[in-house]
Amino acid sequence: MATHTGGLVASKAVEVRGLIRSYGDRAVLSDLDLNIAPGEFVALLGKSGSGKSTLLRALAGLDHDVTGTGELAVPENVSVVFQDSRLLPWARVLDNVVLGLRSGDADDRGRKSLEEVGLAGREKAWPNELSGGEQQRVALARSLVREPALLLADEPFGALDALTRIKMHVLLRKLCEAHQPAVLLVTHDVDEAIVLADRVIVLDEGRLVAEERIELDPPRNSADPSFAAVRTRLLDALGVSL
Repeated sequence: MATHTGGLVASKAVEVRGLIRSYGDRAVLSDLDLNIAPGEFVALLGKSGSGKSTLLRALAGLDHDVTGTGELAVPENVSVVFQDSRLLPWARVLDNVVLGLRSGDADDRGRKSLEEVGLAGREKAWPNELSGGEQQRVALARSLVREPALLLADEPFGALDALTRIKMHVLLRKLCEAHQPAVLLVTHDVDEAIVLADRVIVLDEGRLVAEERIELDPPRNSADPSFAAVRTRLLDALGVSL
């Protein structure tokens, strides 16, 4: 499996060329090319089984159970946020945030990161004392405290209720504007993709079949005719007719 990291030019945070990934005889990604610029927020849409999570896992270096070829160039500092917050239940919130950090100021950085996500004062709480939305805030704090050049998010808000999702959208955009990582967000939610992303790409049977640059001014309102037009084009690319 030909993969490499580093060697990126300044205009690219991610460069993928001819990526092929297969599970046994089943091809999941087929000769895929993708660039993501530094600081760019890209949302990835696709039907179940289209290869979205496989692409994300390839970029994260977590696809050891597949075969394939192609070239990947990603930054050395990559963080991943999953739908499940994956907090250690036996560790307090601050300890979860700074897990693996070796610097002498790790706790101070962790407290600052928790303050950024609205959880100042909850450093000593246990994960099971937090709501689902709060647990995802901790997961975001844990990812961003490392100042990643690339943030990979695999449906991080999929298990949250509608109101909490809206609050998390606002928080994520605020955090990304402050930290400026390149972002690849995997989602099934077309409106979520339009609200959050600078660019939306659509994956179908392992191939990128559509791309939409989102040039709507914030705050992006789903009732706006321009928003609705973008939604319609993306739904068409997903094979959904209104």
